[in-house]
Amino acid sequence: MPTVLITTDYLSPGDEVDTYLTGLGFATRHSPLRGSRTAAELVSLLDGVDGALIANEPMSADVLAAAPALRAIVRTGVGYDSVDVAAAARLGISVSNLPGINANAVAEYTIALMLAQARDLVGLAAGVAAGAWPRRDGFELRGKTLGIIGRGAVAQRVRPLAEAFGMTVLDGDLDNLLRESDFVSVHTALTERTRHLIDASALARMKPSAHLINTARGPIVDSAALVDAVRSGRIAGAALDVVDVEPLPAGSPLRGVDGITVYSHMAGQTAEARRDAGVLGARELVAALDGRPQHRIAVLTPEEIA
Repeated sequence: MPTVLITTDYLSPGDEVDTYLTGLGFATRHSPLRGSRTAAELVSLLDGVDGALIANEPMSADVLAAAPALRAIVRTGVGYDSVDVAAAARLGISVSNLPGINANAVAEYTIALMLAQARDLVGLAAGVAAGAWPRRDGFELRGKTLGIIGRGAVAQRVRPLAEAFGMTVLDGDLDNLLRESDFVSVHTALTERTRHLIDASALARMKPSAHLINTARGPIVDSAALVDAVRSGRIAGAALDVVDVEPLPAGSPLRGVDGITVYSHMAGQTAEARRDAGVLGARELVAALDGRPQHRIAVLTPEEIA
């Protein structure tokens, strides 16, 4: 009986996904990822596992090499930077993601973060909770410019929502986008090319009144440079759903910075998106184990990356 490891934290024994897999004759092993997990712990979990339906597991080359039974991995999401896809390919392990699976959820959340920044919703609520009654002006999204970094499914969903608020939307040329936008929203994959794409130089090109939104991957933004830019007034603020290290460490410089609000990587977490990701992820895993994955991630050559 083939065994499937399930680490996505919202999937559990007896649910729709589990029933689907066990009904097809798979044995399921649940170990939800909440926080971090060491490579040794992951190797132990993968012992005898044929397929894995995973969260953001650190699937390094060493981990994959220590799991000889593993034939297929499916990420119940879009990002797959935690998986060494090249190493998996060398070992004959199929790796899939679910393109666009939570695009609508992330797009709506992006608009919510912009509204929260524009009206200081978090700060106002915190003031009331502390016993005050804060009264201060915010600003409207109508008439403002949104710069979108990325051209994928989320970016495509954000555009019409922003335009419905009366915003002008820019994409394409990064330099112009940074200089002209009132909000800059990150919706691109994390690669070596995009790591610290938003660095001190990029932040210096933004308007002093601009806000940065990141719902993509933490390392795309240079956290130290962002803290410096907000504290010095080079930009007005930032809303971050993702950070370099998750959960956010107690000593992170992102804590306690007026104008920066950090959320807990929840952009794609709606009931609708979770159900779709679980069900479609399980179907993709079954297909991959049968040798017919629909969303297998291609391994690019250096020439293709360049």
